[in-house]
Amino acid sequence: MSKLIAEAWDAAGLYQVGSFPAPDKWSEWNGHFRDCLRHFIRSDADAGPELLKRIQGSPDIYENNSNHTTINFVTCHDGFTLNDLVSYNEKHNYANGEDNRDGINDNVSWNSGVEGPTKDPAVESLRNRRVKNALALLLLSRGVPMLLAGDEFRNSQDGNNNAYCQDNPISWLNWDNKAHYRDVYEFYRIMIKLRRNHPVLRKKGYYTDTNSSGYPELSFHSMKAWELNMWEPFLVFGFMYAEPEADFGTDQDYFIYCGVNGHWEDHELELPKLPEGMTWHKLVYTGDSSHQDLDKTSGKEREVRGSIKLMSRSLMVLVGK
Repeated sequence: MSKLIAEAWDAAGLYQVGSFPAPDKWSEWNGHFRDCLRHFIRSDADAGPELLKRIQGSPDIYENNSNHTTINFVTCHDGFTLNDLVSYNEKHNYANGEDNRDGINDNVSWNSGVEGPTKDPAVESLRNRRVKNALALLLLSRGVPMLLAGDEFRNSQDGNNNAYCQDNPISWLNWDNKAHYRDVYEFYRIMIKLRRNHPVLRKKGYYTDTNSSGYPELSFHSMKAWELNMWEPFLVFGFMYAEPEADFGTDQDYFIYCGVNGHWEDHELELPKLPEGMTWHKLVYTGDSSHQDLDKTSGKEREVRGSIKLMSRSLMVLVGK
């Protein structure tokens, strides 16, 4: 089965995201998803309400089609890598020989406090968290996710956002990073496995109403469960999927919750109460420096009750079972 995917814009300014012809045959790179998520991980509160639509599969754009029309992404062959998105405020394209005039100027990036490489542990920790935050929100959103090779170990192009002309270390993948950023690599593996194992995350369509669990299939929360104002700017929120065995054919009922803190201060989030007999278990926390599969540690070690505390610009994914 072949897939046709449109990059529905061109250099002359034409922009057809959401209106590209033959949506039954073509999927589209969703530039709205890319830009919104970049704004949010940069801590732009105005991106909050829009992000809720992107997590749902962008029904405001593709309401007449399947949510599989949207190809969700943060980075691609053009522009910054994910590492460079959190490491540079400006493009650095002088090696291309055009006096830094080539490549786009608006990258919706933030260098996390230092332009380019640094040995500052606080800046490096923040960059790691922001890279993981972006990946988690991408893979927990409905639609089809697209990953850029090398982002899983923070590959860099030295701030070059137009490296097509560079056949050298600027554009090559630095495989040594896989060991250096092992925690990022392991985080990717766990999140990909989560998406593969839970069909509620891959479901076609935009259904968010109550399913056979008695809960909304997809719900949004603030620091207080069930109380999010979805129209005002925000940086702290949670969202939850309900995945009953009866609807999705899984081996048991599951709930998946993601608590997100895009703010520069720490916050505590109240967890939604689960049905009797079920407990929340921490899967991953971007504030941690290492990650393990939930099935490789005892359930008691991972149990979480009542609420979670999130450090600045971090998120936590929990599984209720």
